[in-house]
Amino acid sequence: MDTSSPASGSALVDETAAAIRARIMSGEIPIGAQLRQAELAKTLGVSRTPVREALRQLQTGGLIEVVPNRGAVVRVPAPWEVREAYEVRAELEGLSCVRAVRRITRDGFEELRATNELLRPGDAPPNAASHAANDRFHTLIHEISGNDRLARVIKEINEAFPRNVSALVLQEHPRHRDDNFAEHERILAALQAEDSELARREMQAHVISAGEQLARWYERRSGTVFRG
Repeated sequence: MDTSSPASGSALVDETAAAIRARIMSGEIPIGAQLRQAELAKTLGVSRTPVREALRQLQTGGLIEVVPNRGAVVRVPAPWEVREAYEVRAELEGLSCVRAVRRITRDGFEELRATNELLRPGDAPPNAASHAANDRFHTLIHEISGNDRLARVIKEINEAFPRNVSALVLQEHPRHRDDNFAEHERILAALQAEDSELARREMQAHVISAGEQLARWYERRSGTVFRG
């Protein structure tokens, strides 16, 4: 019996799509960039067939689009899409905070505080470690909340937009870095006070603010990205 079934081919397509997605999310393949099948196949060590199917999968997910005369390119999100997504994310992350208030331990709180200390504003520009710490702060709260489905839905929303762009927003605007740290501190204070409603409101305000900053970044860049 031939084990090289459609299922194995589907797995290769999924792996290829995940590899391309990772490069887009990290910024290695920037927004507006053209995705050439031959180059991707060579880089990933696969034939063009799984690359072609992977690009179709990513197009369906909205991460890439097909532009006349250019083919597949990394899609530039519309600012209204960002605002809508972050409005939903704010509600979900607020719920995550409410659940975390009831479940957080001393060790969990100390890990959150130590993680946020890595984001304390200073003279040095943000680096990869601080970008990772920013994501880790939120992920820790999701983990503490104890609801895997909730964490997965939040992750899906985050993965709709390249994560490196959020890092660029903080890197380009020192005031945003100051605000980001201070907003995390207010969330920590609410968690420590075991005030679930305050924790919810602080997280919601924090996420909405981040979404607005991201939307404005795309507004400024959308007119400069080559569209063919």
